[in-house]
Amino acid sequence: MPFPFPRPHMLRAAVALALLGGAHAAWAAPVAAVHEAAQGQKQGMLDTMRDLVGIESGSKDVEGVERIAALIADRLKTLGGKVDIIKPADIFRLDDTPEQVGPMVHAEFKGSGQKKIMLIAHMDTVYRNGMLRDQPFRIDGDRAYGLGIADDKHGVATILHTLALLQKIGFKDYGTLTVLINGDEEISSPGARDTITRLGADQDAVFSFEGGGAEPRLTLATSGIGAAYLNVQGKTSHAGARPEGGVNALYELAHQVLQLKDLSKPEDGLKLNWTVAQAGTNRNVIPGQATAQADARALKVSDFDALSRTLQERVQKKLLPDSKVTVKFEVRRPPLEATPASRALAAHGVAIYKELDLSMKVVDRASGGGTDAAFAALKARGPVIEGMGLSGFGAHSNDAEYIQINSIVPRLYLAARMIMDISQDKAPLK
Repeated sequence: MPFPFPRPHMLRAAVALALLGGAHAAWAAPVAAVHEAAQGQKQGMLDTMRDLVGIESGSKDVEGVERIAALIADRLKTLGGKVDIIKPADIFRLDDTPEQVGPMVHAEFKGSGQKKIMLIAHMDTVYRNGMLRDQPFRIDGDRAYGLGIADDKHGVATILHTLALLQKIGFKDYGTLTVLINGDEEISSPGARDTITRLGADQDAVFSFEGGGAEPRLTLATSGIGAAYLNVQGKTSHAGARPEGGVNALYELAHQVLQLKDLSKPEDGLKLNWTVAQAGTNRNVIPGQATAQADARALKVSDFDALSRTLQERVQKKLLPDSKVTVKFEVRRPPLEATPASRALAAHGVAIYKELDLSMKVVDRASGGGTDAAFAALKARGPVIEGMGLSGFGAHSNDAEYIQINSIVPRLYLAARMIMDISQDKAPLK
């Protein structure tokens, strides 16, 4: 049976009456209305997650990403948004970027206010085609399982049902709600990063709907992820009959790795570790080619910039003058850095959660991982908050990825209240 939502004019009257009654009463009626509306979205959100999980959308399966994008676009249009499916034109080419990447879904909802708020999530997964057949969506107790449900199809569903919740209670005091659903996040967003940064720069606040942790949290900082690629060109020659005629690329590679191994600064969160190396083709041939790769992490964008410069400077010092050495450094994801504004807005979120007698942590120091929220924050004028999604576990894990059903109502309530409070100047943005 239909859930009895309050009519928009009743909600506005309750707000006005409460405002006359003082600060404590100001949100009494609206909080009840939002909570009831969140409860009314619960089953629909489970159904949406089932539908999203039912479409395989691995990052490199462009057709699959296009199918799920079409479904999401239809849902956003039904909610009243102006919707576009964007095919990336300016792709940032990383070492492993495929020729084609999946699209983005972009939607805008116009309200009667001034504030601009962006909601982001991603629809691609790490899984291969065909895995869904043996691992369909299923519910077991308080857990809903499915490939990609924790990372990040639940995030897409949370955005859709937050919008549906606001529509049900007739709330339109925002200026513009922008939605961007990415289709290539799991391969470092080569096609979407520029769009996320451009749109993020024009927002009063950005919320990213990756998972909210097994224990409820909001995340304000994540590590940046980088990669270094070292290439040595030598010259082949017979290792037994004429080794002096060659230029041993393996020797030069070893020299370079040793002189580049001490660039980490753990006390500052900067890490560089060489993890992959290859050289040579045959035991009796002086190797003419050698390569190595390194993983890099940083807490500040400036640390990656400095690391890239240092790498270029150091490789100029060679062991074998006739070798040719190049190094390429790529920022796969910039770090997300906590700011006074994001800390203040997250504290407001903690207070909202307390209205439900629930506690929530705020993580303001990076411990690993990476996020599209970092691209949104690069030129942002307002706070950027990650981890607005559901509680869950098992991302990237075969047959073990789930969300906690009991987190649906609190997270819908949190997202809706944050949007409402920002729109009505009741939440800090500085």
